[in-house]
Amino acid sequence: MDATRLREAMMSVTRQARRHRPAHALTLSQMTILGDLDRHGTATIAELADRSQVRVQSLTLSMNRLDELGFITRTTDPSDRRRQLIDLSDTGRKVLAGDRVTRDAWLASAMAELTDTERGVLMLAVPVLGKLADF
Repeated sequence: MDATRLREAMMSVTRQARRHRPAHALTLSQMTILGDLDRHGTATIAELADRSQVRVQSLTLSMNRLDELGFITRTTDPSDRRRQLIDLSDTGRKVLAGDRVTRDAWLASAMAELTDTERGVLMLAVPVLGKLADF
């Protein structure tokens, strides 16, 4: 089935990309939080949980660790003092950028082994994969 073959191929590439992450000792959940904050900006814990499709309680340990490391900042929401607004700190932004640079370098190196036609096919698939990611 086409869907199975595509899923398996995407998962294999994803696993390889994860193997080529820098040794910063952050979990996938913690990196996901940093990436979400980078893409969407300031958020509440509830918004982060919703976008990650997890419960707020599931993010508590990750959020505390990211805060301890200085990778996020927490401020009180001026419109509702019971809520906290979470943002990416400069340190968190640097860690995230370093992670992306390392994984991009791995991918560029792997792509260099492909033929021009194979690289062209991959680049044609990028917008289509983006559409799939939005479902």
